[in-house]
Amino acid sequence: MLESMTFVIFIIIIALVFDFINGFHDSANSISTVVSTRVLSPKYAVLWAAFFNFAAAFLIGTHVAKTIGRDIIDPAIVDNVLIISALVGAISWNIITWYYGLPSSSSHALIGGLIGAAIAKAGTATLVWGGISKTAIFIILSPTIGMALGFVFMVLAMNLSRNSNIAKSDKVFRKLQLFSAAIYSLGHGMNDAQKTMGIIAIVLFSKGLLGPTFYIPFWLVLLCHAVIALGTMFGGWRIVKTMGTKITKLQPIGGFSAETAAACSIIGASIAGIPVSTTHTITGAIVGVGSTKRLSAVRWGVAGSIIWAWILTIPISAAISAILYLAIKYFAR
Repeated sequence: MLESMTFVIFIIIIALVFDFINGFHDSANSISTVVSTRVLSPKYAVLWAAFFNFAAAFLIGTHVAKTIGRDIIDPAIVDNVLIISALVGAISWNIITWYYGLPSSSSHALIGGLIGAAIAKAGTATLVWGGISKTAIFIILSPTIGMALGFVFMVLAMNLSRNSNIAKSDKVFRKLQLFSAAIYSLGHGMNDAQKTMGIIAIVLFSKGLLGPTFYIPFWLVLLCHAVIALGTMFGGWRIVKTMGTKITKLQPIGGFSAETAAACSIIGASIAGIPVSTTHTITGAIVGVGSTKRLSAVRWGVAGSIIWAWILTIPISAAISAILYLAIKYFAR
């Protein structure tokens, strides 16, 4: 029993490492626009984002965590090796994309990891297609919604400020961007911290530590939000440059519009229990804002490389986790 509990604690630590890396990897999503428009310095931007990442713990339920815990793979097949393989597969892909400065999805890396390890263990019959299909649909919908809302918010903001001079408009939207960055960071915390909650809850449930009914204990909610906030504080500076300057050049009005658009989309998905990619959504919103000027204002080559990273995230993280699962099982014989 003691040995079993030690292994559970080890898996929880690995899951929290993923949570930290998720915050580290995705911090650029929260701060890139507010840094690129020079509303906040990187130092204060990460503190601002981290605070609201944690504050999200007190705002909504755990719908996304329950989707991850119950609706991607059959919880009955979960074992220690499967969870470790899924987490290491997701962490590996996160580190690879961080190194190359590509804003890929930690969420989809984790989902890919679960899928790959589950297939390696027991085949495709273990997959819960309802949850997977819902997630897969939003791989397309989340950046599309972000793009559409980014375009709409930018047009509205420009129309509302059309009688104002540039200096006055910038002053107003610099203040508003503090608000939009806070709301976006709340949305990021709401959706992304819950993915690690779902993983840890699967482990606890599979060991009978949650009782007969799957649920997310509140201490776990606080822990995961605290760890992702800590990861955000350390920041993913390589990705800041890509998100804030390489896709399109942003002014405070554009930063406000992109963050507000992405926040609306992410918070809506979180309430619905859909594990979306905050990375996909903010990138789509930035593209939508940039396209209000002219289509050539968007650097489509950079956007294209990001899209390729999105497409490859689930299959590559699934492949890594499947190989890990089979390798661990082989050498543990």
